[in-house]
Amino acid sequence: MSRFLAVVLFLLSFGAHAAATGGAIAWEPWSDDVFARAKREHRFVLLDLEAIWCHWCHVMNTTTYRDPKVIELIKTRYIPVRVDQDSRPDISRRYENWGWPATVVFNADGGEIVKRRGYLNPEVMTSILEAIIVDPSPINYGDNEPITRFAASPLLKPKVREQLERNYYDAHDPQLGGFKQPKKFMDWDTVEYALLRASQGDAKSETMARQTLDGALNLIDPVWGGAYQYSTDFDWNHPHYEKIMSVQAEYLRLYALAYIQFGEASYLAAAQGIHWFLKNFLTGPEGAFYTSQDADLIKGQHSEEYFALNDAGRRKLGIPAVDKNIYARENGWMIDALAILYTATGDRQYLDDALAATRWIVANRSTPNGGFAHGAKDPAGPYLEDTLAMGRAFLALYAATADRQWLERAERSAGFIEQRFRNTRQPGYVTAVERKGSVLKSKTIVDENFMMARFDNSLNRYTGKARYRKSAEHAMRFLATEQIALARMSDPGILLASFELANEPLHITVVGRKDDALAEALYRAAAKVPAVYRRLEWWDKRE
Repeated sequence: MSRFLAVVLFLLSFGAHAAATGGAIAWEPWSDDVFARAKREHRFVLLDLEAIWCHWCHVMNTTTYRDPKVIELIKTRYIPVRVDQDSRPDISRRYENWGWPATVVFNADGGEIVKRRGYLNPEVMTSILEAIIVDPSPINYGDNEPITRFAASPLLKPKVREQLERNYYDAHDPQLGGFKQPKKFMDWDTVEYALLRASQGDAKSETMARQTLDGALNLIDPVWGGAYQYSTDFDWNHPHYEKIMSVQAEYLRLYALAYIQFGEASYLAAAQGIHWFLKNFLTGPEGAFYTSQDADLIKGQHSEEYFALNDAGRRKLGIPAVDKNIYARENGWMIDALAILYTATGDRQYLDDALAATRWIVANRSTPNGGFAHGAKDPAGPYLEDTLAMGRAFLALYAATADRQWLERAERSAGFIEQRFRNTRQPGYVTAVERKGSVLKSKTIVDENFMMARFDNSLNRYTGKARYRKSAEHAMRFLATEQIALARMSDPGILLASFELANEPLHITVVGRKDDALAEALYRAAAKVPAVYRRLEWWDKRE
């Protein structure tokens, strides 16, 4: 028996024992009742915002939260709350810059005292918990400063646009691609904007796009396909092995777009490899997509040796856990990506898989009036991103098939969003509707709003309806606010949304009967015309 196999068997035994005996901390789900109890009992609320697939979440659970001193402090003065961030987009989006894991400590009124990012060892956690008991004064992180004046125009001011452009170029690693930081990954907004700029003749952007796309090929699992989340050590060769749906969908989508634009076989192979992984590991029996595959075979133990094995070697030891929750948001992301891969290749299997997932989500996650629930149970939903992701997926299906039912469904989704998630106090759209008396107040998120602006702008271009232009402008006035636009190292998503709002898309219309083989061939050829921003339609006079 190899040393690696012996260690795995021991850890499996240990993990089974830990699961059987249960943790010493009695974790509770997030609810406003927790804060009412905290007031009665004069306690603080400790939020452990974790991800099911996250290696360092597992490590923290098996070390920090098993430490006797940490356990005693929590039992004495804290109410411990644990949330799977994939299950709660409202909480996840709020604290995504602090995880995963994210540790947030609140007072009984719901005010944030401390926020910490990533793994905290027992000594650090003990120090934090003790310090809060002595002095519960909140730390000002500067990330919740109120904004009182928003942009009057949805168009970026020249100085804001120029700074965003500088940030876009300056953030790029000119040697290896990706950002200039220890973690290497493909930031999809940056690469998509680079593809757009490259199509306009920007040679530097083409180099940036190719460098990052080529570097990220190292994050594609050579055995099972699928994309690892990121690499550490300032290079592309030290991956963290979790495979989460956002990464699978966006990498597949971008490699498909890059294949259309550059014709590189390696980009098509990467997209196909992600699809193979999806089919074999993250697809349910009725065609809907699961959420993620864990980074670790044994939770909390690094898996370099495991992922270095071939298929037979891996399967002999077992398969990392798959989160089989089926969320509308994650399915919308992948349906969008598969529709684009179909337009890039004409291979019907990609469209069939997208349609199977669409049918399941429509049948099982639809809410009245065009919206979508997140999962089977949504304690605080519906959430903006589920309906937004499905609306964008419907538009991608319309571009792929010219079937007008998908455009109509996209319009219904837009109507639901406008009725439910429009922020009436300021520009933008909120993640979730604030419930009366809720500790969590409604929040407007940058990423969601530039996706909203792009979605509504596309609907305006396809339909000519002014209300979608107005909705896109409502989102863009939030994004065009200088304090918001320049808050991050680089925000090319805002540049994408701004460009599309200000410019007409490449517009290709095929006119002919949909049962005409020549018209079909023309439409398939039109779908392969390189363009990040386009309007593709097929008009049959009989419709």
